[in-house]
Amino acid sequence: MHITNKTFTEHDFSEQDLQDARFENCQFYRCNFNRANLSDAAFIECQFIERGDVDGCQFEYTKLKDASFKHCDLSMAQFRGAQCFGIELRDSQLKGADFVLASFANYITHNTFFCSAYISRCNLSYANFENQRLEKCELFENKWNGANLLGATFKGSDLSRGEFSPEAWGQFDMTECNLCHVDLTGLDIRRVSVAKVTICDWQQEQLLEPLGVVVLPG
Repeated sequence: MHITNKTFTEHDFSEQDLQDARFENCQFYRCNFNRANLSDAAFIECQFIERGDVDGCQFEYTKLKDASFKHCDLSMAQFRGAQCFGIELRDSQLKGADFVLASFANYITHNTFFCSAYISRCNLSYANFENQRLEKCELFENKWNGANLLGATFKGSDLSRGEFSPEAWGQFDMTECNLCHVDLTGLDIRRVSVAKVTICDWQQEQLLEPLGVVVLPG
């Protein structure tokens, strides 16, 4: 299935099998994708919210394994309980999107798992990632301003060139992360673990200044 330049308004895609479907330059306004199979589906330059609306599309408990969204507007979309392992979100708007109870992990046993997600150059402002597990994933160049990251773990992920609100530090596990070119203002290393994180030379001053340590150029 390959659909281009079509508008869907209040369309019910729930529980449909749309695996491998491809949509380009389509508009989806107040559509329901709940429990649909969108595994390996691709959406390119699609809109999932109409200008002026406060509610986006519904993807609750949807299969989004290896689904791809590029240059899309998914603002205010609901991904509650969605299966997001291997999802690709590139150059897209996800302001206010809700990923509560979504899963980016493949569990082999209860304590053995691995995560997969490719989220880059996206606006994730005010999105909800509470208690999410996104470890060792590509998460670079995203805007996380105002996002709910409470209890989330990004351990070992690439968060380079991301934008974070000062109050975000301490909400999530960022050990072993790549934090290069991230503004670390407000990060207190006395209270937040930065074990094995990667930073640039100029970021040392941001981390050490609150401790009263002056970093001079070599």
